[in-house]
Amino acid sequence: MKEATRIIRSTLTDPVPGQPLHPGPVFAAPFHVAGDPGATRYTYGRSHNPTWTALERAIGLLEVDREPAADVRCFASGMAAVAAVFGATLRAGDTVVLAAGMYFAARQLLEEVFVPTGVRIRTVPAAELTQPAAVAGVRLVWLETPSNPELEITQIAAVCRAAHQAGALVACDNTTSTPLGQRPLELGADLSVCSDSKAMSGGSDVVIGHVATRDAELLTRVDRQRTLVGGIAGPMEAWLLLRSLATLSLRLTQSSANALALARFLSEREEVSRVLYPGLKTHAGHEVAAAQMRYFGPVLSFTLRDQTAAETFLNAAELITQATSFGGVATTAERRARWGHDEIAPGFIRLSAGCEDAEDLLEDCRRALEAIA
Repeated sequence: MKEATRIIRSTLTDPVPGQPLHPGPVFAAPFHVAGDPGATRYTYGRSHNPTWTALERAIGLLEVDREPAADVRCFASGMAAVAAVFGATLRAGDTVVLAAGMYFAARQLLEEVFVPTGVRIRTVPAAELTQPAAVAGVRLVWLETPSNPELEITQIAAVCRAAHQAGALVACDNTTSTPLGQRPLELGADLSVCSDSKAMSGGSDVVIGHVATRDAELLTRVDRQRTLVGGIAGPMEAWLLLRSLATLSLRLTQSSANALALARFLSEREEVSRVLYPGLKTHAGHEVAAAQMRYFGPVLSFTLRDQTAAETFLNAAELITQATSFGGVATTAERRARWGHDEIAPGFIRLSAGCEDAEDLLEDCRRALEAIA
């Protein structure tokens, strides 16, 4: 069965006469439980919910190419999923290796919550993560590829080999790619993490995330983190994401094609000093990305001369909505340095290509660039 077909079919209910094709959200805190609670699948809404079960099954089929599906746990947000991985794997005295340039909020979480408990951080350039010295004596290696916002590519399989030889676990933040665009578990990662608020849902109307693994012990620990901390997805949010998964292949195909067209266009403009997109052959990580990714994704970054030029471009564009986050059906962009979290140029713009007509987006970008004096 082809992938797009499998994704759509995974969101349907069993063909029971008189029942709806798609499962609806189940709103419940307690469930009917008499006698031994171990004999009942659902007991209390902080531990499990039928809507989560349907969603996690569908995502599990995305995370790997074939049955058996990966085991998945959904969370209240991508950061709740990140926190669960850190909480499940790190203890006082452990060292976590981070690739330089990783998502700032994940780093802040480690620095502000886990370091005070005795966890140590080691930051290295992504290209050095395959070196034995970089992962020696480490409990967890945290990857993010493509990274946000500079779209640096890390060779997942090579890092996993080095980390596993050193006795370390590997977790990969797969948000910019999604499990449809890249499958870290099949490349050797122990844990795959995704903020599903972005391209996985596509509607820019839900905050939710997930963790996937093939390791039963890790799954138990991640599940325990969710139950004890309570970072759970609401049934409505879980249902919205499940409903959205059916169109993921269509959306990612269109948005990735639009991103490549925009990246090529911007590369030829004199107003633009640098374009970062793994689909461009000029990108330093293009060959690795082409080998491990099936879609190059909707996100690209480019640099204009300064803050004024970037803000002029964004204000002049009519088809680019100024907003943070990415992966929606509508094209969005922002001057990323406005947050002050990343070491990037003032004129650095992160753009997320949507599903509009490519010709319209290219013409809009042309007009916006011409507005720069």
